[in-house]
Amino acid sequence: MSGPFEALGDLTRRQILELLAAGEQPAGEVVAALQERAPISQPAVSQHLKVLRDAGLVTVRADGTRRVYAVDEAGLEAAGAWLARLADPLQQFAQPFDALATEVARGRRGRRAAQRGGRSRRVA
Repeated sequence: MSGPFEALGDLTRRQILELLAAGEQPAGEVVAALQERAPISQPAVSQHLKVLRDAGLVTVRADGTRRVYAVDEAGLEAAGAWLARLADPLQQFAQPFDALATEVARGRRGRRAAQRGGRSRRVA
């Protein structure tokens, strides 16, 4: 999973993702937006877009002679899931632990009910 994180290690590529987060855009608009921030050539932006595409973070489609780029939600979700596992390494066990807690509670309720039932029989 190092591909997406290597791609995001570059400020320009992070800026491209921020631009595309607002919605799909033609390559020319991405270039123009980046050139407003800093001097950068169209071939350099194309190379950054290629790196993001290869990392699975953006998609591209042809629209006539234009290439339109968008954020690849699946790639971002995969990267986010990987990060979430680092933040909470026990998360994968959460559901089994919840199920275990439910079974333990059922066992306790059953034992209490059995104890109450045994006491009431003795008193009667």
